[in-house]
Amino acid sequence: MADIPILYSFRRCPYAMRARMALTVSETMYSHREVVLRDKPPAMLAASPKGTVPVLVLADGLVIDESLDIMRWALAQHDPERWVPRADAALVMEFDEGFKHHLDRYKYSGRYDADPIAHRAAGLAMLAKLDERLARHAFLDGAERGFSDIALFPFVRQFAGVDADWFAVNAPQRVRDWLVGLVTSDLFDRVMVRFAPWAEGEAGRTERAATRCH
Repeated sequence: MADIPILYSFRRCPYAMRARMALTVSETMYSHREVVLRDKPPAMLAASPKGTVPVLVLADGLVIDESLDIMRWALAQHDPERWVPRADAALVMEFDEGFKHHLDRYKYSGRYDADPIAHRAAGLAMLAKLDERLARHAFLDGAERGFSDIALFPFVRQFAGVDADWFAVNAPQRVRDWLVGLVTSDLFDRVMVRFAPWAEGEAGRTERAATRCH
């Protein structure tokens, strides 16, 4: 469908997860094209030569290939849960840069020739900041989930998955509870549906969110 945006995505990519969640909560209709990262479709590379997901191609041909920008675009169309006014841009940037740095070197220590324990400790220290915020309210942006929660939690989920037993013992309880709540939400379930890889010449699957997901 040429009259709706096309999203190139990969199910397990945390950047793509948060983009899909914003598109879903904003009730944006789009055509989903699941990508195999080792065999990226030429159409995606033509739209965004850097070759990373997510990539959103709007109906007018404009390409948005940064996940936070996709989130902001979607919510500019419709923001029923008021994510944008409550967002903490500084917190999101701190975790996108600092926490992601430590996460990569913890999870892929061999690739980076890094000490995984040192980077795990640094990541844990950053989670303590989230714990302080969660002591004041249930979510990072207030009493209800918001932009910061959705932007950050896919990476905290990835951090937790490196060594689930260690995380269960050492991560702050409020952070663990917050993570479980988001991972088990209907919204997350909706965006984690499995798709067959998209092939050139096929139509993508058309997606549209319900009015509200809890």
